[in-house]
Amino acid sequence: MEEKSLSRMRKDADIIFRAGIQAVEPAAAIKRYCHLQGSRLDVKGKIYDLDRFKDIYLIGAGKAVAPMAKALEEIIPGRIKAGSINVKYGHLAPLSTVLITEAGHPIPDQAGKEGTMRLLSLAHKAGEDDLVLCVISGGGSSLLPNPPSEITLEEKQASTRALLACGATIQEINAIRKHLSGIKGGGLARAVYPATLISLILSDVIGDDLDAIASGPTVPDSSTFHDCSDIFDRYLLKDKLPLSVLSYINRGKLGEIPETPKPDDPVFTKTQNIIVGSNLECLLAAKKTADNLGYQTLLLSTMIEGETREVAKVQTALAKEVLQTGNPIPSPACILFGGETTVTIKGKGKGGRNQEFALASAIELEGWSRVVVLSGGTDGTDGPTDAAGALADGETIKRARMLDMNPRGYLNNNDSYHFFEKLGDLVKTGPTNTNVMDLCILLATKF
Repeated sequence: MEEKSLSRMRKDADIIFRAGIQAVEPAAAIKRYCHLQGSRLDVKGKIYDLDRFKDIYLIGAGKAVAPMAKALEEIIPGRIKAGSINVKYGHLAPLSTVLITEAGHPIPDQAGKEGTMRLLSLAHKAGEDDLVLCVISGGGSSLLPNPPSEITLEEKQASTRALLACGATIQEINAIRKHLSGIKGGGLARAVYPATLISLILSDVIGDDLDAIASGPTVPDSSTFHDCSDIFDRYLLKDKLPLSVLSYINRGKLGEIPETPKPDDPVFTKTQNIIVGSNLECLLAAKKTADNLGYQTLLLSTMIEGETREVAKVQTALAKEVLQTGNPIPSPACILFGGETTVTIKGKGKGGRNQEFALASAIELEGWSRVVVLSGGTDGTDGPTDAAGALADGETIKRARMLDMNPRGYLNNNDSYHFFEKLGDLVKTGPTNTNVMDLCILLATKF
């Protein structure tokens, strides 16, 4: 394969990735669903006469909520009395009325706890004649720490670390988070009631499951204390979690602690929840761009999950099939998928699921020089790193060995960041201020 051809494919992958991200820019997503005519606010077809509300408050949390809040300030200028949102460090936007608290993600910190108390104060302040606008996006779970008095923030942090490292799915992690919080799993809706609540949500979960996004602070919770205990057993976590956490969940099982609010709870009678952006919109924009670049494009799925390395084996097999048989689509081919895979951490390196996916793919694609793979998080941060993801191709392993690098050693140590850093193949976008899970691009071309 000519170097120029490989270079072109690598550039195309980057163009496709950035087009996907641009399509789910949060402010544009809000403005697609919210329109003001006079005093009437149209929220996806439901009309609210703003003149009938005494006060309007704006609250929320997530990596993408700063531009979402800014869009609402622009749509209803001068009408928001006060607001408070929690964002990940660096994920900012210029706001006029709403207070921003920068806080820790994926491990919650003291700043997040203090911001959550400010946010809850506004929620409790809202009365029956008030309107509360809530903006939610991925990352909201970590950014809304509100543990019960029996559990310290440090114990909550230790629990989060154990859950992130054990291979649990995001749905399982969120079930635990909801039951160790007074705000998640419908808790925020309970705090706002009896005020009217409009929750505008940017989805970062498989299937756009409302009670999983940011651990569902404004929707009914489908999980229970019994589910939490089962998760502890499934991942052998009882020796790795603080005793206070185990005790609290057990007391919930015994009925000594109230369950999270369920669908028949009256707090949801004055709540509207709307998804304003999702992984599908991201992939559709990526597909359109790939089509325009001359690729035969297959949008495979927005629901890919499972162990990252195993998913990489399956997806790279598709690229090989394209080159061998012309199936499932002919060359030049672009295969797109989204979702959120899982990494079971066993090493001591640095990386994230997208970088690990790219490294595992590179190993599978060794010698298949006509394939390029780019995997990245739409939020611009993959795991605890400053990279969105990484780019690999059939020549990646050859280049690594020329630098005396052991690719499988890096993979076994979960050290994909340093592997791609040495090759200059990290994908860095900076904070994108959006978050709709991951986007993976496979390009396979015959020459």
